[in-house]
Amino acid sequence: GGKEGLYAVIVDREMDYVVRRIAEAIGTGTPRERVERASLAFLAYVRDDPDGFAVLSQDSPITSERGRMSSLLNDLAERVGHVFVRSLEDAGYDTKAAPIYAHGLVGMVTFVGRWWTGVRKPPIEEVAKHMSALAWMGLRHLPRKPTLETRR
Repeated sequence: GGKEGLYAVIVDREMDYVVRRIAEAIGTGTPRERVERASLAFLAYVRDDPDGFAVLSQDSPITSERGRMSSLLNDLAERVGHVFVRSLEDAGYDTKAAPIYAHGLVGMVTFVGRWWTGVRKPPIEEVAKHMSALAWMGLRHLPRKPTLETRR
């Protein structure tokens, strides 16, 4: 009841809203376009709804069942993971690594989004361009069987 119930409703609405925005952004297009759209959609949310992002970013003891940033990130990574599975399959890669790449990409965009809220520059389009280039070039040259160069 009371404040806790209201807070839980707000958190759930924000989470549904941002997950829906990202899902729409990655629904169609080439893999590269999906990476770009996902980055831009999340950063647009951060820019356009700073209060909502702040609510989702904070670790409040008063949360709904899904009311933590980690829950949001897991929801997003799961959706992005489905895209990775299809793309990895099409390219002949092992799909078991899809959750690793999905969580890595979502984490990168989220962490940069948190940073951006403090500086508010450059424009999100510029930020998304750089993040997408980093993500895409890393994914584009992904070895079929990654190895560690460091030996123990």
